Amino acid sequence: MELRFVAPDLASLDVLDAEVLACPIWGDARPAHGVAGLCDWRLGGRISELQRRDLVTGELGEVVMLPGKPRMSLDKLILFGAGMRGAFDEDVFVEVVNRMLVTLRSLGARVAVVELPGRHDNLIRAEAAADALLDCADRDSEGEDLWMLVERAEGKQQITQHMIEQRRRVRRAL
Repeated sequence: MELRFVAPDLASLDVLDAEVLACPIWGDARPAHGVAGLCDWRLGGRISELQRRDLVTGELGEVVMLPGKPRMSLDKLILFGAGMRGAFDEDVFVEVVNRMLVTLRSLGARVAVVELPGRHDNLIRAEAAADALLDCADRDSEGEDLWMLVERAEGKQQITQHMIEQRRRVRRAL
C-alpha cells in the first residue's frame, strides 16, 4: 500500500484525481465533522438531512455511499459508521479500516482519499493509526493500493517520520 497525504480542507480535496472519498462518521456527532462535515457543507447539508431521517446513523459497521458529483470532484463519497466516540479504541479502528479496505476493493477502487477513523478527533495517535492500517493492508494484500490520507500537517509529519524510522529498523535488522 502506498500512502500519500492531503490536507483536510475543501480546496485540497477539490483538486484530487480520485474516484472515491472514504471517511468515518460517528453515531454521536451531529452535525458530522471532519471530512464528513466538509462534504456535508459542500453537498448542501445532504448528510445532515440523512442523519435527521435516521438513514445515516454512524452505527459501527454501517456503510453508506453517496454521489459526490456534481458538487464535489470525486465521484463517490462513502461513509463508514465508527460507532460512538467514547467506545472508540484500536479494535474499532481495525474493524472500520478492514471494512474500508474490503468495500473499496469490491468497488475496484485502487486509488482513494481516506480519512482514518479517530484521526480527526485525535482518538488514535498518527503512528499507531499508520501501523494498524499497514497491518490490515498486509493481511488483505490483493495488489497495490494508493490511499491519500486526510491529515493535518503535524499528522503527516508524524506518520512520515515514523515510517522512515521503521524502514531504518528493518535495514538494521537485516
